[in-house]
Amino acid sequence: MDIVLIGLLGGLITGISPCILPVLPVIFLTAGARPAAPGKTPEVIAAKRSRPYWIIAGLVLSFSVVTLIGSLLLGLLGIPPSAIRWAGVAVLLIIGAGMLFPGFEQLLERPFQRLPRRRAAEGGNGFGMGLALGTVFVPCAGPVLAAIIVAGATGRIGPETVLLTLSFAVGVALPLLVFALAGRGVAERIRGFRRRERTIRVVGGVALIALAAGLAFDVPQKLQRLLPDYTSGVQRDLAESDAGRSALSLGGLVTDENRDLDRCENGAAELASCGAAPAIRGIETWLNTPNGEALDLDALRSQVVLIDFWAYSCINCQRSIPHVVAWDEAYGDQGLTVIGVHSPEYAFEKERANVEAGIDDFGIEYPVAMDNSLSTWTAYRNRYWPAHYLIDAEGTVRHISFGEGNYAVTEKLMRELLEEARPDDALPAKTEVTDRTPELGSTTPETFLGSSKDRNFAGPEAYRAGDGDYAFPSRQDVDTFALDGRWTVETQFATPQDRAGGDIRLRYRAQEVRAVVAGSGTLEIGVGGATRTVEVGGPPRSYRVVEDGDPDTGTLDLRVPEGVQVYSFTFG
Repeated sequence: MDIVLIGLLGGLITGISPCILPVLPVIFLTAGARPAAPGKTPEVIAAKRSRPYWIIAGLVLSFSVVTLIGSLLLGLLGIPPSAIRWAGVAVLLIIGAGMLFPGFEQLLERPFQRLPRRRAAEGGNGFGMGLALGTVFVPCAGPVLAAIIVAGATGRIGPETVLLTLSFAVGVALPLLVFALAGRGVAERIRGFRRRERTIRVVGGVALIALAAGLAFDVPQKLQRLLPDYTSGVQRDLAESDAGRSALSLGGLVTDENRDLDRCENGAAELASCGAAPAIRGIETWLNTPNGEALDLDALRSQVVLIDFWAYSCINCQRSIPHVVAWDEAYGDQGLTVIGVHSPEYAFEKERANVEAGIDDFGIEYPVAMDNSLSTWTAYRNRYWPAHYLIDAEGTVRHISFGEGNYAVTEKLMRELLEEARPDDALPAKTEVTDRTPELGSTTPETFLGSSKDRNFAGPEAYRAGDGDYAFPSRQDVDTFALDGRWTVETQFATPQDRAGGDIRLRYRAQEVRAVVAGSGTLEIGVGGATRTVEVGGPPRSYRVVEDGDPDTGTLDLRVPEGVQVYSFTFG
């Protein structure tokens, strides 16, 4: 019941969110639009009263199937993930053209005239159009939909996931059904509309074609960025409620394999017993192993295992990795096996050459698994970079630590497990790596320049994907950034479009500031009255732009040349 209620509530909230707006005119108009009788002068006949229900039923069915198993099936067939969406766009174009030109619609129907079916003259039920809408229908990705997508992408589709998906789809469909019924009611009851039913049908066809064209050029997404998501707070409250946590955990995140991980408290000072360690799965490539051979946790029984989830451009991981490297060097011959699970945050972090460059930079010699599909990340229900999971010699998870810090406790518990596994071996002295974890809230939060994650833009303009002209504000708050010049903002980065480059102004609080940058060129840096340059090139990586001698609080001015992409700023 919790799953059904959370799914319904999540769907209802999504069904009144801004991202639903692009499909409302289509549903309103086509639910009352009437098909023309074939073989006659184009004239309008009565549509079936059930048409709105069939449209919404088709949308619910195709949306549910596409969300849950669409990407999985396409992957098995080797078809691009966008194939279903483009097929749906094509179908909407064809249906829209048929509504505009009855002769074209009759031409399309000819190959099927010998099949047993309801004649168009009896009134189309709209189910096919609903199926097409469901393939292109992309509601706002709240926590309920996120749980469903994770389950579908990783293939963990159980009864609970199906139930959550269907209840969510029904919840989304209810507000849409209200619009569909309203459209049919207006067409039936208002005399002026009845006299202009052919016009309504044409307008409905134009709306379908406009929606298809808009989807092809991502117009709905651009419109949504202009509107605040007034449902985000309610979505968050729903997900964080006790019932929400329980229901969404069953949506593909919590399984019998990882359920007992809840027994481990983050950063606990004592060892716990948190169930058998989930298997390492879905790894694209293994690095730092003989001939790229995969490691199996079952084959590592008798060894204490430390699993470190990381990403090479993550500043938090960069401060954590020296501790992990030191543990590997100190205890690698004492029964410790370190496995770095590289789980990418950015698309460029999926490239093997980039990860290998990061491994070289940090002096990592232990095995690294490239978890590009986030399969192992999901199996461990992980949500943090970095995250450390200590597994004893029997294969049981005994300690979990999320984020930076807590290194002394982790090492203490690691030594206890090593002593349990090999009581006769003498352990070396504890490692001595300085903990550089900044105090919580003492630094500027990580700042992203991509349109999908920007949170602290200070410019007077709207910050959105695409080309735009930007100017520094007259006043800029701490912990914000602003742009000057002409820039192209992509999903994950921003890049200047002028030959002379573009400028970024960052108001920061940190002893260390790094920029994640790709491309080749020279960054011109101005901070604390001093200027210097940094040469960038090669694979995307982070470069230090505020150093130890610079002010801990101040303004960073960065001149970025044309052809260089800036992804984010990280602080320490």
